[in-house]
Amino acid sequence: MSASNADEQRAESRERWDRAAAGWGKRAERVREHGMPVSMWMIDRVGLHPGERVLELAAGPGDTGFLAAELIRPGGTLISSDASERMLEIARARAAQLGIANVEFAELELEWIDLETASVDVILCRWGVMLSVDPDAAAREARRVLKPGGRIALAVWDEPQHNPWATIPGRVLVDRGLAGPPDPDAPGMFALAAPGRLADLLESAGFLDVVVEAVTIERAYPSVERFVDETLDLSPMFADVFLELDEDGQRPLQAEIERLAVPFATPDGGIVLPGQTLVAAASA
Repeated sequence: MSASNADEQRAESRERWDRAAAGWGKRAERVREHGMPVSMWMIDRVGLHPGERVLELAAGPGDTGFLAAELIRPGGTLISSDASERMLEIARARAAQLGIANVEFAELELEWIDLETASVDVILCRWGVMLSVDPDAAAREARRVLKPGGRIALAVWDEPQHNPWATIPGRVLVDRGLAGPPDPDAPGMFALAAPGRLADLLESAGFLDVVVEAVTIERAYPSVERFVDETLDLSPMFADVFLELDEDGQRPLQAEIERLAVPFATPDGGIVLPGQTLVAAASA
């Protein structure tokens, strides 16, 4: 990929996440609930101590980092970072609401982290690195800014078949000719899902003692309509297509999502959609 194409992809990604920030703020507690098993795995693996400096990359609303902030007091500092300034605004507001004072906020890219070499003790990145234009460069940068003996914990999405909560809306758009199939070579949810890819990413960047496991999650909804509403808030790519349609155009898409969700239906008319994340921990 040329440098100009890569820069264009990064700019498009920032713009897309800036637009999505309001929806992520609205759904922040749901995102926290969905992601808690993953965040807890990451926090447990890095073994935080008071006084440490923790960097959260692609923090979004800030959930994982905010858990860490409590564990590094007194004397410790969380740097909550994202490439989207509007996402950082959401995180700032949530930190104030939660009373988290030992946090700084920074607009940082994954592939060039504007911090000094060997300046942080721990890095956390939940569901971010697979969206990077160059994940290998992101891993090398993370390795650069970690102190010797520092720790990192990452999470990426496992293969599509393990994540119907994510694939059902996209499949409907593709099947109806409203979107193209995902490019397997482009940044995206499943870019690091292939077996062995996440471990290779970390080992190639110079990390040691790499451990990769799978964590399952569930996303429960009282109805398919509520699932679609949440997807519109959290997935800018789905919203961009769906909201351009009039009611007559949206209705068959919703019906098709409902049909594909039948295997996950509950007796009370709701749905419980499974998901699976790959989580990794390593040391510098």
